[in-house]
Amino acid sequence: MAQQSGLAQREAGPGRWRAAARDLFPGYFAVVMATGILSIAADADGAGRLSAALLVLGVLCYLVLAALSGWRLASYWPRFLADATSPRTAFSLFTFVAGSEVLGARLAGAGYQPVTVLLLILGGLAWLLLGYGVPLALITRRGQQSALEGASGNWFLWTVGTQSLAVAITSLARPVPSALAALAVLLWAAGVVLYLITAAAVLASLLHFPVRPAAFNPASWVFMGAAAISVLAGARLLTLPAGALLTAVHPVLAGLSVIFWAFGSWLLPLLAGLSAWRHLAGRFPLRYEPGLWSMVFPLGMYCVASEALGRAVRVP
Repeated sequence: MAQQSGLAQREAGPGRWRAAARDLFPGYFAVVMATGILSIAADADGAGRLSAALLVLGVLCYLVLAALSGWRLASYWPRFLADATSPRTAFSLFTFVAGSEVLGARLAGAGYQPVTVLLLILGGLAWLLLGYGVPLALITRRGQQSALEGASGNWFLWTVGTQSLAVAITSLARPVPSALAALAVLLWAAGVVLYLITAAAVLASLLHFPVRPAAFNPASWVFMGAAAISVLAGARLLTLPAGALLTAVHPVLAGLSVIFWAFGSWLLPLLAGLSAWRHLAGRFPLRYEPGLWSMVFPLGMYCVASEALGRAVRVP
């Protein structure tokens, strides 16, 4: 009996890891996004030890999630493909892009420039695949249900992933090559347009389909988080040496960054109220779910973006 029990325990270990890879939440890299931005915030506040601890935790989470994701891709491809083509989960995959670049931005601040470049390349390749693959899959999908029915806060991760690349580029050692600086400007501009497109799609979904408390899950906070990271990307671009392109778009960068910051500030009470409605009217219990990490990231990003914008436009 003792031998059988020991054998069962040994088999249960690999079985749990297989289950974790098979059923991995597609947006779990939001853990890295949340931990990375909190590390950046703590570093800006002078809390060096806390920032370093969060950085180490973020790196460990990234490595574990990368291994599980690779395992899932290799062994459970149909499940991954189902997530990548579902309107409810497809945009969650952009958390890999954003997690890579937020972590890369923090590592750049710690002096690990080669790692930042590696993460920038990995995130950029994933962004190219997802940035074109996901919308193509949703546009060409066959089914009786409209893709808009699955529109939610997750869709704003498309913007977050795009703007995170701009943030990572502006985190590189100065002087940033002019070609990369121009690329960062173009990514920021694309992210702004994607934000507007996504907002229109989500609003159309809310107006067309019945709204239930379940619709306002923690991922709804990415609506504000996408605005906040657009502010951070714009603010960092404003601090780069003025080249021809940056000089031409400087007023637009400053103006839209302030507008996005104001809109993100306006969203905070609204999102808090909708979250309360979800738990009070919908009677959803307060318990752990992976999507909660999508609530941590926007709040941390709002703090970092506010500080960065204040420095960029010299407003306290």
